[in-house]
Amino acid sequence: MSYDTLSRPDILPAIGNPGICVTVGNTPLAFVAAPFVAGGGFWAKLEGFNPGGIKDRPALHMIRQARARGDLAPGATIVESTSGTLGLGLALAGITFGHPVVLVADPGMEPLMQRLLLSYGVRLEIVPEPHPVGGWQRARRDRVADVLAELPGSYCPDQYNNPDNVAAYAGLARELLAQLPHIDTLVCSVGTGGHSAGITRELRRHLPRLRLVGVDTVGSTIFGQPDRRRLMRGLGSSIHPGNVAYDAFDEVHWVSAAEAVWACRALAAQHYVSGGWSTGAVSLVARWLAGRGGPGGCVVAVFPDGPWRYWNTVFDDGYCRAHDLLGVTPADEPDVLDSPSEREVRRWTRCTTVSDPLAGAR
Repeated sequence: MSYDTLSRPDILPAIGNPGICVTVGNTPLAFVAAPFVAGGGFWAKLEGFNPGGIKDRPALHMIRQARARGDLAPGATIVESTSGTLGLGLALAGITFGHPVVLVADPGMEPLMQRLLLSYGVRLEIVPEPHPVGGWQRARRDRVADVLAELPGSYCPDQYNNPDNVAAYAGLARELLAQLPHIDTLVCSVGTGGHSAGITRELRRHLPRLRLVGVDTVGSTIFGQPDRRRLMRGLGSSIHPGNVAYDAFDEVHWVSAAEAVWACRALAAQHYVSGGWSTGAVSLVARWLAGRGGPGGCVVAVFPDGPWRYWNTVFDDGYCRAHDLLGVTPADEPDVLDSPSEREVRRWTRCTTVSDPLAGAR
């Protein structure tokens, strides 16, 4: 489902209980310049203006397509793993299309997010410990498999490997094309790989020279770094999602949690626009590209959500102090790797060699 058509009155009866889902999409742009960017600026696509964030788009699309194919029967249960934002989207999709929703999360999910999901009628399960190999994501996915077996007829969208996750972002790309006369560089955080792949695929139909810059977190395995404990949620992974379009990226950057906190707080104080971990990491890279490091031209950064759910993490001095996240100012330039396997990164680092670390095993 693309959101340039979702709001058409003639299709609303086919949706079921449209409610607030008609407000998904058509999110605004903000231009971020000085003082955050020293020279120039970049456009931020503010996906926090969706009811639950950027993943309202794929949640609604994946569920609508599953119903159309007959994979999800009327009234059957939706079961999925989430760190938060997709959970909000699936809660919206469950209400919209009339499905119970079971979500599997881990103890890192913020209390506010847990309470929101419960208020939306979700059954929420918290796995007690990470998998020894695949971390929290593997533990959550294993529990999803158990719940699916317990509930005959239930359906898992499998956000990590579902092509509908990618297709859902064509509407966002068309919004950007309508909002800006030209785009030279797109900066996206990478978790499931859905929005970086989907937006780029559509944009390059019109802008074949578009550069895609991926932003990952230190400690994530997606681009070939070792799996380590991670504070940042919403980007990075301890597994290798099938939706990551490795061949679409021109370069990748890794950002640490402390650097993302600095960027989130600087954005909030200087521009009254901010977000969480992904927004901080993406804005740090977009700032560098727009200010002095990139090829020039129009840089667009996707901000997946707003700052509200991060009141007790990114914007909480006690939390940040306990995790040594305060007092860190990012370097003016990223560290540089010739290849992702050259060494383990600890701070903001850039690499222009991007490849699938499991290419021979897929």
